Amino acid sequence: MKDLVNSFPEQLRTAVEISLNSNLNIGDTEFQNVLINGLGGSGIGATIVVGIVSGDAKVPVSVNKSYAIPSFVNNKTLAIICSYSGNTEETIESFEKCKAKGAEIVCIASGGKILEMAKSNNINYIEIPGGYPPRAAFGLSFIQLLTVFEKYNLVTESYVSKVSNASKLLVDNKEFIIKIAEDAANKLLGKIPVIYSSSENEGVSIRFRQQINENSKMLCWHHVLPEMNHNELVGWRTKNEDLAVVMLKNERDYIRTKERMAFSQNVFSKYTSTIIEIDALGSNQIENTIYLIHITDWISVLLADKKNIDATEVGVIVDLKSRLSEL
Repeated sequence: MKDLVNSFPEQLRTAVEISLNSNLNIGDTEFQNVLINGLGGSGIGATIVVGIVSGDAKVPVSVNKSYAIPSFVNNKTLAIICSYSGNTEETIESFEKCKAKGAEIVCIASGGKILEMAKSNNINYIEIPGGYPPRAAFGLSFIQLLTVFEKYNLVTESYVSKVSNASKLLVDNKEFIIKIAEDAANKLLGKIPVIYSSSENEGVSIRFRQQINENSKMLCWHHVLPEMNHNELVGWRTKNEDLAVVMLKNERDYIRTKERMAFSQNVFSKYTSTIIEIDALGSNQIENTIYLIHITDWISVLLADKKNIDATEVGVIVDLKSRLSEL
């Protein structure tokens, strides 16, 4: 897994090449909404993309991480089906339900049943390379989600064009990134991470939480500001050195949210001495987001190293899938 994290900048460059070479048949439907269907390592890209395009998208965008689909889906819906393996059972079922309701569908997968269904039904698709654990293929699917929004003319900005510079940012700052991640991993070892960010960066916080779960084999939680200032902040009342706060910060955060973060951090410091601040580098939202994802991925695999565990192992998920296959 460490090798996969290390090669993330190269994966981004590959994803951009796939994007540039993708060929989608775009009709003249005026969509009323977009529904992105995907779970786990495939679904987190959708959550992050929504955070990026929410202020730019021409229609409402929702993420579906279930077997069911919303009642609003119809022939004016663009349904994006994202499953790295192409065999995620929840996503296959939502694919079939979107198709039955007449939605226009575009698929992102490396193979599996979803790609087979797309090809046999003459449905738009972008095929990405296989062979990765889904969570380690984030860059491949994330960039193609942005590609779909651009090719369907659902956004005004050119997001994919900024990815190459984001990749260079990671390469140019590699030693700094690993140093910050190493220091954070040392502080998080033996602790329960509590991750906070602005609401605009919630997708990054969720990704970090999931990477801590899967790679580091640890429980943790996350929340966002300003929402946590209306509830969770009151829960900080008992000193607990088992907790370690990680603040994901971005210079682009709203000024009042920054002030809330400073106030909240002062509250946290009364109850735990472990507070880690990680500031996003980059000159735009794409660079900021990709930087934070990369540095937190590094933290998760370095934590696995320090715990002497296999970051790639997800045996309990394999067991669950085996159990479900018997139904």
